[in-house]
Amino acid sequence: MRSRGGGAAAWPEHLAAHARLLKSACPDAFLLTTAMRGYLRACLPLQALLLLRSVLPRAPRLLDNSFSLSLAMQASAALSASVPAMRDLGLGAASLHARALKSGFAAADLFVRTALVEAYAKAGRADLARAAFDEAPRRDVFLCNVMLAAYVTRGEVAEARRVFDGMRERDMVSWNTMIHGYAVNGEVDLAREVFNGMDDRDAFSWSSMMSAYTKGRRSKDALELWREMRAACVNPDCTTMVSVLSACSDMGALAVGAEVHQFVESNGVELDVKLGTALIDMYAKCGDIENSVRVFHSMPVKDVLTWSSMIIGLANHGFGHDALSLFSRMLSEGLQPNEVTFIGVLISCTHLGLVSDGKKYFSSMSVVHGVTPKVQHYGCMVDLLGRSGHIEEAKQLIRDMPFEPDAVIWRALLGACRIYKNVEVAEEAMAKLRVLDPHADGHYVLLSNIYAQANSWEGVAEMRRTLRRERIQRIPGRSSIEWQNTIHEFISGDRSHPRSKEIYKMLGEMMDRLRQAGYKPMTGLVLQDIDEQSKERALAEHSEKLAVAFGLLTTPAGSTLRITKNLRACEDCHSAIKLIALLYERKLIIRDRNRFHHFSEGRCSCKDYW
Repeated sequence: MRSRGGGAAAWPEHLAAHARLLKSACPDAFLLTTAMRGYLRACLPLQALLLLRSVLPRAPRLLDNSFSLSLAMQASAALSASVPAMRDLGLGAASLHARALKSGFAAADLFVRTALVEAYAKAGRADLARAAFDEAPRRDVFLCNVMLAAYVTRGEVAEARRVFDGMRERDMVSWNTMIHGYAVNGEVDLAREVFNGMDDRDAFSWSSMMSAYTKGRRSKDALELWREMRAACVNPDCTTMVSVLSACSDMGALAVGAEVHQFVESNGVELDVKLGTALIDMYAKCGDIENSVRVFHSMPVKDVLTWSSMIIGLANHGFGHDALSLFSRMLSEGLQPNEVTFIGVLISCTHLGLVSDGKKYFSSMSVVHGVTPKVQHYGCMVDLLGRSGHIEEAKQLIRDMPFEPDAVIWRALLGACRIYKNVEVAEEAMAKLRVLDPHADGHYVLLSNIYAQANSWEGVAEMRRTLRRERIQRIPGRSSIEWQNTIHEFISGDRSHPRSKEIYKMLGEMMDRLRQAGYKPMTGLVLQDIDEQSKERALAEHSEKLAVAFGLLTTPAGSTLRITKNLRACEDCHSAIKLIALLYERKLIIRDRNRFHHFSEGRCSCKDYW
């Protein structure tokens, strides 16, 4: 190798040592450890072991020192996970263990013992790793951390905790490994217990705990932890910010999500694919589709998940034509769509009622793109066909499915029956749902509404009796609205809010204005056996209306209200909020379980088709 000036270019030290080892008749241990350490630093463990194997026949005593032996074990450990056939080199964990025992280093040298535990652990032999760990005459923090990581990697968190509890000293790695172990295992409260026991925390500690909350759908706890982290003046890493954005997406916490975005821009954090996609998803799910699109167009690099997130976001906001145009652009740029992409495409067709286009895209999944439709895609097609009035065709599609339809499929068909007042098919779907998901209250409420539309009051009464007889618990509707960086959550009839008196006063004024404008409560939606006045009060105190009243009370006139609900918006609230948007000259963006509703000037973006 020559430099541009003609002189010999300097080799990396480990490559020079490698060359001298191969030329030497009697290789020495110093050259070997120099070369092997260099290869390990360059993440080339195979080259380190191949070099060792090539020189051992000429100098079998090269492994008779703890440095060479521990490096060989580190190389073996690094290689084991990716190359299971390590034993073919004759330098696997077991053979190196035998050499260590023969030389006496296995018992006396802590570096060798630690490397041995790591080699066994990464070779998938936790039993031998534990045996080597137990035989160690002394255990420093690093050795214990290796054993902790081995158990956590295998999902044996209880064993990891035993090691953790037995440690005389712990460093940051010990605490973080334990938090990560509980987080991955879904044991969020135990992760928090360990987190609370730390005297000092780094970004990884906060990130692991936040990730645990996010994965456990404890988004409110995740956002509270984010506030604590910022108060502690700890700068978040990308992983932390992705977790926070996920929690914001779940809670509809737009202000907090925008704060994260501001931090990214102010601190020059690289907007990589993962973080950019999380921002797109957050803005879309928090009702700010304009900023979602803005982030999408600002990203220099996008992967299929980025495009899919944007397509789904546009579809859920009712911008189906834009979503389908984006899908066409994605294909023209040579990206291969995946199953997530097609969820967005089919949702777009469903919200727009594009039956023939939906069929075309569904067929192209396997025929053109090699994507096998899953149950979610069939659910979208059943929903599309049913909502468009093709109920018999939807039933035929269910019969032709290559797998057993799940509750989501039958629920989609039941929803279509509500639109078209088809009692017969609704009862058929309900018979399946009673087997597949017997305790979901929403099925019974939906069928009761269908009976009410058909004036089948005996059917309504039977649904009420079934709910009581089967002791089916109604999932309470929960609606949340963000104000002053805090999520305010309401359930039906909720009086726990500190400003409850003011909220109910505003609610009363709001309902009076609605009645004067011609609003009539849909009391037939109330399944309780109570008088009409009580039914009207129950409808008035739905969680959406309480959140709207709070928004009207606390936000400036003319500002947009963004509300998130855990269930499908009921017909009564949908009708009332259209009028509220007109009477109060407000834009309201409501996210329910199915989609976004943009209310403005007495109309909704869903065109009453949801």
